[in-house]
Amino acid sequence: QVQLVESGGGLVQPGGSLRLSCAASRSIFSIDAMGWYRQAPGKQRELVARMFSGGSTNYADSVKGRFTISRDNAKNTVYLQMNSLKPEDTAVYICTANMFATPYWGQGTQVTVSS
Repeated sequence: QVQLVESGGGLVQPGGSLRLSCAASRSIFSIDAMGWYRQAPGKQRELVARMFSGGSTNYADSVKGRFTISRDNAKNTVYLQMNSLKPEDTAVYICTANMFATPYWGQGTQVTVSS
């Protein structure tokens, strides 16, 4: 099992940046994939970015070129750098890990983009 704790959310103006962190309770080196989903009010949860154990990544079309997922194996932490934020990026951002074909979820962190 793995516990995931997100941090770094908050209120930011359009065009601003935030970096989200997801700290895992165990080594992430052997976790198959880690990523970020988001869920806005009244909308379905959607994949934002994902990184596989080999280092490959994929992103939602809506965030390509603006968001970057990365990880620090020594800190057991995955990051989501979000630049050029837009009001439509407002959502709860949820960290996820897939290990031995089992998904694990964090509690989420709120990101609000508003002037």
